[in-house]
Amino acid sequence: MSKINIKSYQGITPTLGKNVFIEDSAVLYGDITLGDDVSIWPLVAARGDVNTITIGARTNIQDGSVLHVTRKSETNPNGNPLIIGEDVTIGHKAMLHGCTIGNRVLVGMGAIVMDGAIVGDDCIIGAGTLVPPNKQLEPGYLYLGNPMKQARPIKDSERAFLSVSAENYVKLKNEYLADL
Repeated sequence: MSKINIKSYQGITPTLGKNVFIEDSAVLYGDITLGDDVSIWPLVAARGDVNTITIGARTNIQDGSVLHVTRKSETNPNGNPLIIGEDVTIGHKAMLHGCTIGNRVLVGMGAIVMDGAIVGDDCIIGAGTLVPPNKQLEPGYLYLGNPMKQARPIKDSERAFLSVSAENYVKLKNEYLADL
C-alpha cells in the first residue's frame, strides 16, 4: 500500500483503522473512514469529496467498485453520505452512491445501490441488481432484479455465509499484508 493512493481533498485525508489493506491501484479521496481490518482491492475508486464515506470493520470492497456520495443542498440539507456497516462484502464492480448498507450484507458483482437507499442487516443483493433511490430493504432478505424486488428470506446457510465471506477476506488481506 502506497501513500500515493490516499489523497486529501480540501485538507481532509482518509482515516485508516488498524490492519487495513489498500491495493496500490485503488484511490481514496477526502473524508473517508475505514474501520479495522478493512480491505480495498484493485481499481476501487472512493471519493469522499462532497460528503463522507464510512466503512465498518472487516468489510471488503472488491475490484473495480465505485464509492461516492451526494453533495449537501437546499433540497437535501444533509446530502447523502455513504455508510457501509461491518462484515460487508461488496462484490466486483459494484457501485454504491450515497446509500446506507447494514451489517453482514453481500452486494453482488455489478450491483448498483443509489442515493438514499437503506439496506438492512443480513441482506443479499444479487449480481447486477439495481436498488433505486430512497428504497428501504428489509433485513434478512435476498433482493434481485432491475429494479430490485424482494425475492425471499435468506436461508440460515446464506446468513452464516455472510460472516464467512467477510472472514475470508480478512484472512486474504492479512496474507497480502504479510507479503509487503
